[in-house]
Amino acid sequence: MFRTIRRIIHWCGDFRKRLYISFFFSFLSGLSAAAPIIYAGYIIGNVVQWQVEGLGIPSGLWFQSLSVIFATILLRFLLDYIKARFQETISYELVARDRLAIGTALKRVSLGYFQEKDTGTILNSITTGLYTLENMGMRMIDTFVGGYLSFFCIFFLLFVIHPFGASICLIGVLLSFLCLSLISRYSKRNTLVQNEVNEKLTRAAVEYTRGLPVVKSFGMEGASFSAFRKACVEARKIALKIEWGFIPFNCLHLFALKLSGIVMIISVMAAGLSGNLSLPMVLVFSLLSLTVFHSLEPIADSAHILSVINNAMDQIEALSPDHYIDEDGKDISPSGYDIHFEQVQFSYGKGDEKRNVMEGVSFTAQEGMTTAIVGQSGSGKTTLCRLLARFYDVSGGRITLGGHNLKEFTCDSLLSNISMVFQNVYLFHDTVRANICFGKEQASEEEMIRAAKQARCHDFIMALPEGYDTVIGEGGSTLSGGEKQRISIARAILK
Repeated sequence: MFRTIRRIIHWCGDFRKRLYISFFFSFLSGLSAAAPIIYAGYIIGNVVQWQVEGLGIPSGLWFQSLSVIFATILLRFLLDYIKARFQETISYELVARDRLAIGTALKRVSLGYFQEKDTGTILNSITTGLYTLENMGMRMIDTFVGGYLSFFCIFFLLFVIHPFGASICLIGVLLSFLCLSLISRYSKRNTLVQNEVNEKLTRAAVEYTRGLPVVKSFGMEGASFSAFRKACVEARKIALKIEWGFIPFNCLHLFALKLSGIVMIISVMAAGLSGNLSLPMVLVFSLLSLTVFHSLEPIADSAHILSVINNAMDQIEALSPDHYIDEDGKDISPSGYDIHFEQVQFSYGKGDEKRNVMEGVSFTAQEGMTTAIVGQSGSGKTTLCRLLARFYDVSGGRITLGGHNLKEFTCDSLLSNISMVFQNVYLFHDTVRANICFGKEQASEEEMIRAAKQARCHDFIMALPEGYDTVIGEGGSTLSGGEKQRISIARAILK
């Protein structure tokens, strides 16, 4: 648990100062939470004692008491609000930064990276992993750190009133912490399995939805759904296993705290009957005993969720590539655009799985000329284009653009000079205008329309309900295959 807390604090980076300030206000909030209880117990004890001794209650006491209690409650609300202002937005700002950083990093890796990393793993890390950090990171820090800070505030007050009773309280917390450690250990072991199951579920869901048109055309809906159903059943089993393992330790954790509270009240009653404590102090201690563990009771959930967060952070760190394909590159503006392939060799895979697909390929595509790459299916035509865009690095030989080796370019400076239309076209869930201008956001209306006319898509775009401002479905699902292809050609022409 503590290791995960340290990791989260380290992850906060420049936001740590805000986090520490929130801890300070959490400490003050704990003190303010105890204040009305102490005051109420003290006043009630004195009132009872005055009645026993036949003394009258001072005028204005009730108004004064209610004013003090209301003021301390208001103070606690204010302190909690200040704490939240410092703490609550940290994880959202950090995850927004990390999402952009991961997106930037994935643009600079070879496509071989996506063959080595399973799609389900990448999707699960970017979605579930970052979501867990975003929504649970600061909340669990607040529950765990804030919970113990509040406890120690009240524990200190209990110790001042009745050291023996406070020591019973401490024993209960130590027993509770032992149960929390067992929860953490159990969760750590099972969240790894749950993570693998979630990756399978993500992969099965993606495969099922993407392959649905093919499945329907062959009438095999039942067979294709079986893999997805199996992944759902496995996810259900591991979720139940985690829950049934959590319940016994959580019950022991709560039992240790509740039992300690009862023993504390018995001990302070005994001290009051023996004359070692006054009635007001007995009431104050008893009331504090009922609330001292309130901040610790939810920590059992934190012990489990911190294991989930730790696993999510491992997943996200595992996404970091060993190296970037352009880490030695520079921003280059070539003086010419002749493309030369010189004795290019390329192979997929590594080690025993290495498969040569290209060897000794040499040709020149001159600037201003049309070069056609013709060959049978599987002969490497698409691979040549991917090597030109440096989606992969060549195994041997070199490719030059304007006399510069592609390895001298950064990915951005290279791709700024290349437009490509792939066989599998992807359009974004946005307007037609945004999709065409994707590669050149600052393009004028005239430039966009000219590119659309050159790609022979202007006429059917104008026939759409909102013309160029029509929002198309994700992946271009509301357009035909030919329409998607032509819009992607317009996008390439405009770039």
